[in-house]
Amino acid sequence: MDRTSPAAEAAAFAHAESITHALEAGRVDRREGLSADEAARRLKALGPNELPPPRRRPALLRFLLQFHNVLIYALLVAGAVTLVLGHLVDAGVIFGVVLINAVIGFLQEGKAERALDAIRGMLSPRAQVLRDGTRRELPASELVPGDIVFLAAGDRVPADVRLIEVRSLRVEEAALTGESLPVDKVIEPVARDAPLGDRRCMAYSGTLVTYGQGVGVVIATGAATEIGRISTLLGEVEGMTTPLLRHIAAFSRMLTWAILAIAAAAFAFGIVLRGYQPGEMFLAAVGLAVAAIPEGLPAIMTITLAIGVQRMARRRAIVRRLPAVEALGSVTVICTDKTGTLTRNEMTVQRVITGDGVVAVSGVGYGPAGGFERDGRELELAEAPLLELIGRTALLCNDAALRNEGGEWKVVGDPTDGALLTLAAKAGVDLDFEREARPRTDVIPFESEHCFMATLHHDHHGAGVVLLKGAPERVLSLCSQQSAADPQAQQPLAPEHWHAQIEAAAADGMRLLAVAMRRGEDGLTALTFADIERGGFTLLGVLALSDPPRAEAVEAVANCRSAGIRVKMITGDHAVTARAIGAALALAPEVRVMTGAEIEALDDDALAARVVDTEIFARASPEHKLRLVRALQARGEVVAMTGDGVNDAPALKRADVGVAMGRNGTEAAKEAAEMVLADDNFASVAAAVEEGRTVYDNIRKAIAYILPTNIGQAGMVFFAVVFGLTMPITPAQILWVNMITAVTLALALAFEAPEPDIMRRPPRDPAEPLLTAFLGWRIVFVGLLLVGGGMGLFLWESARGAGLEAARTAAVNALLIGEVFYLFNVRSFSASILNRAGFFGNRYVLLAIALLLACQLPFTYLPAMQALFSTAAIGLDAWLRILAFGLLVLFAVEVEKALLRRRLTHRARQLEEANP
Repeated sequence: MDRTSPAAEAAAFAHAESITHALEAGRVDRREGLSADEAARRLKALGPNELPPPRRRPALLRFLLQFHNVLIYALLVAGAVTLVLGHLVDAGVIFGVVLINAVIGFLQEGKAERALDAIRGMLSPRAQVLRDGTRRELPASELVPGDIVFLAAGDRVPADVRLIEVRSLRVEEAALTGESLPVDKVIEPVARDAPLGDRRCMAYSGTLVTYGQGVGVVIATGAATEIGRISTLLGEVEGMTTPLLRHIAAFSRMLTWAILAIAAAAFAFGIVLRGYQPGEMFLAAVGLAVAAIPEGLPAIMTITLAIGVQRMARRRAIVRRLPAVEALGSVTVICTDKTGTLTRNEMTVQRVITGDGVVAVSGVGYGPAGGFERDGRELELAEAPLLELIGRTALLCNDAALRNEGGEWKVVGDPTDGALLTLAAKAGVDLDFEREARPRTDVIPFESEHCFMATLHHDHHGAGVVLLKGAPERVLSLCSQQSAADPQAQQPLAPEHWHAQIEAAAADGMRLLAVAMRRGEDGLTALTFADIERGGFTLLGVLALSDPPRAEAVEAVANCRSAGIRVKMITGDHAVTARAIGAALALAPEVRVMTGAEIEALDDDALAARVVDTEIFARASPEHKLRLVRALQARGEVVAMTGDGVNDAPALKRADVGVAMGRNGTEAAKEAAEMVLADDNFASVAAAVEEGRTVYDNIRKAIAYILPTNIGQAGMVFFAVVFGLTMPITPAQILWVNMITAVTLALALAFEAPEPDIMRRPPRDPAEPLLTAFLGWRIVFVGLLLVGGGMGLFLWESARGAGLEAARTAAVNALLIGEVFYLFNVRSFSASILNRAGFFGNRYVLLAIALLLACQLPFTYLPAMQALFSTAAIGLDAWLRILAFGLLVLFAVEVEKALLRRRLTHRARQLEEANP
């Protein structure tokens, strides 16, 4: 159905129209339903009740696009040149790296495209429908607008439905609206501008009926439903590339053009000023380009990211796309869902309001661990016998059950009823014994029309009692007295006390439930509404419930704030509830809230201005969440978005890092996200941020380590061309150095532990390039040291009468030994490594050095390797000179770092003096 058509517009505002109007719009009779012929005609005109499959690129095209990268082109050229030079093994290594990267990217992209499949799979497979006056079961795909459908507990709503009859109907809409509790449904229309979560006369496709029964008329099917609209929105959302990929693309372009420019300059210089033959100079230029291209860098980046994935998995964060690892380390804002992420998604009684004060209840979730406090003091149960009576009432006037499954407490039934059972257990009530001692005789189930549940019980002596629970205002209207601290005593009802306490709890975002009882019903055998309406109940207490924040989430929010990361809550829940949770989490010194209606009233520019200073966005729809993510990104923020519902999927896809819940999240959310939390815990997001920052640090260390090698090699070639000298290193030797340093020394940096201050730094500027001025200076500084050492030893050995092959072997080993000592330096960008931790803190560094030496000795002394790489044996005196050069590199870099620390300390002191 076209959403701009009159029929679509009518469906969009069905919640604001009467039942009569809904039936007339559907052209259907309530008693007969649609005829089979009319249903077939509508099905042919509108199509099946299914979400259309997305358009996708062919698999071959997706695979070929993995090679569309400047650095990959440079690697392919390097591989082709290497192949032309006859080094098949080296060319195979380069082409293998490129192919592995392409395969990984292809597989990950295929997973991401399954997001829409997951949403389509949420539609109900079967539906109970009225056709030709007869109730029948049909495939949900055959439903059409105008069909009369029947809903019962356990059903998944098969289409968007305007309810026309309800009986205690409750629908869980968390996946669509973010509402933490099932919603009580009514048939009365609501305002046209009511947000999705407040349209209580509607039931939406893909949501779950948890209690009661209902009848409704279908107003939208397939892509025209709310879940279909989200599917369409998800398909239109463009995925975001990560900061690392953006920086690598810019870095690769810069590096590629710089290499080509230097090679061309060397080629022209040799021909014009040195008089070399074009063929000879072409080979020299190729050698220079091969020397300068860091062909091992993509592999090192991939491996570093993969190690980050393993570390995150150990901290309960499962990464689906490798670049998302580093993107987490770049995050400046985390937009998080409330229910189940910041909170436990388990209702808990946190206060018991009685006639003589408020009792705080400790312990969270459905587990019975916890106790009671009054005025900050632990309250013994013997001191407050009323709590046991309240607990017994909450237990008996209840249809839920608690089960301990493998040490985890779970509720069977309504979450609110589950919380009352937990309260009873904390109050010392034996759940099984009480139900046997006071069996239920009759019940009036909870219905939204009368806002209470009542049960009749008789003990084995025949004493009868009526128990009541429900909305506080309704229960208070049926009470004439209240219980005193001694449950056997009664006091006149004090409405002012109760209303004041109820308003205070409601202002804190709590859900309220009153419990009452009436004794002396020995002869009563059945309950009627008249029995309840005659009143005379004794009010026992009012229970204040909420879905409390996770304790570890409070700590994680504090850690994020200390790391300069702002946390924003975006939820479909009510503003009052969201504000209370935000204050408990300390999202900001002053928590500010904006509602979905306020978001609607702002254009994109105004929203971008407001979004930075607002911590909570309540009653947010999928479009609102998407607009908020875009508004933050428009301000240059790197955004992580957490969520679990279908309504979160578009924003998860658009965010720089989408984070889905693994335990309670929908498949649609998981498929749209780059990362899945195995424990649905916000604390795991903070842990993943730490790992992401570590990964980025280690990638920068790898770049700072690999590029000086390339500068050293290319510099030696360029030096030889400029001064008309014999080449000090051959293309084959260049490839050997690049390969051996990449697979041994550089790889060790992927295992570096986090720097001590990593979560005390502010987020780095998203616009900051991968190659900063400081990093560029360090690379050039070390590169020139390697040029001087390699060229100096080549000239020294040549001057002493050594053969060309021996002089080149000394130059190659000088480069590698310089790299060995520099590996220790680069473990920290500024801190000294002249200590035990600096030399022995990463065992992989020592293993990598041992492996390099094990490879380098055959390179120098094994005849087969000498023949392959044109090397020759060198003596002990040459090795001593090479070792001395390595030590020179080590101490030169440490001196440079000491000067840097001194400069930073001086600058910090100046800032303190300027801002006392």
